[in-house]
Amino acid sequence: MLEPSFEISPQPLRPQSLRKRLEDPGAGGVVTFEGWVRNLNEGKPVIALEYEVYDELAVKEGQRILQEALDRWELKAVHAVHRSGKLVVGDCAVWVGVAAGHRAQAFEACRAIIDELKQRVPIWKKEYYEDGETDWLRGAG
Repeated sequence: MLEPSFEISPQPLRPQSLRKRLEDPGAGGVVTFEGWVRNLNEGKPVIALEYEVYDELAVKEGQRILQEALDRWELKAVHAVHRSGKLVVGDCAVWVGVAAGHRAQAFEACRAIIDELKQRVPIWKKEYYEDGETDWLRGAG
């Protein structure tokens, strides 16, 4: 039985190596999503982010979301990782990967997973702005 794999990582994410976890000879489609720290949010110049995570609950809920995707679509592999700690512009903050027999399932599952992670996983984001201000935002994105 395929096991879902959701992780919280204080270390930088390496999408090239994460993709290897999706390799399966039955996969006809692989879809990945990479969320990167951008330099602007709602018109304010951003210089860094900090993610605060309730690790135990976050992993449990992330696993649940991936299992829901496995139950809904015929997936060959599914994996997701979210960063914790301080990140700068250009860092990869979240990575989701899905392998399926067909592209439609891979696209649908990947989109559903990232949307659910942003809504349900207890991760808070603090934005650091160019003007020295900061703001805490709820959500994994």
